[in-house]
Amino acid sequence: MDFSTLYRAYAKDVYRFALFLSGDPALADDIVSETFIRVWNARARVDLTTVKAYLFAVARNLFLHHRRQAKRTTSLDDRMPDTGPSPHERADARKELRAVLAALQTLPEVDRSALLMRADTAMPYDEIARTLGISVSAAKVKVHRARLKLAAARGTKEEL
Repeated sequence: MDFSTLYRAYAKDVYRFALFLSGDPALADDIVSETFIRVWNARARVDLTTVKAYLFAVARNLFLHHRRQAKRTTSLDDRMPDTGPSPHERADARKELRAVLAALQTLPEVDRSALLMRADTAMPYDEIARTLGISVSAAKVKVHRARLKLAAARGTKEEL
């Protein structure tokens, strides 16, 4: 029996079997196609006396493989909003960061150090003063003025 005769003889039965297994006509079509591709590739080993059983076994194995694959995937919920920033927002944030970093470099080293100690590690003013060798009130003034300069670089009136 040649392949086209085999296909015409059993394709409808394999399709019906795959459709009853899956309940999905598109998946049944895919299973039938893949079943006959596998039979074509293994045609030297197929026993024609049990070819229908062989076709059903291949179709069933393909269906089970598809189910295992489907368990590992999940569909995306279209209603779920993208909470990440848009490309425009990311570009604006990068631009703002570059401006702040550039403004930070224009500050005197002692002001920059005081600001970074306070903003980055929330170090208390008395420790900042001790570390920099200045008074507590001078440390507060340096941090405040540095924040104002950076806020101006960002184009805002808020303090950092």
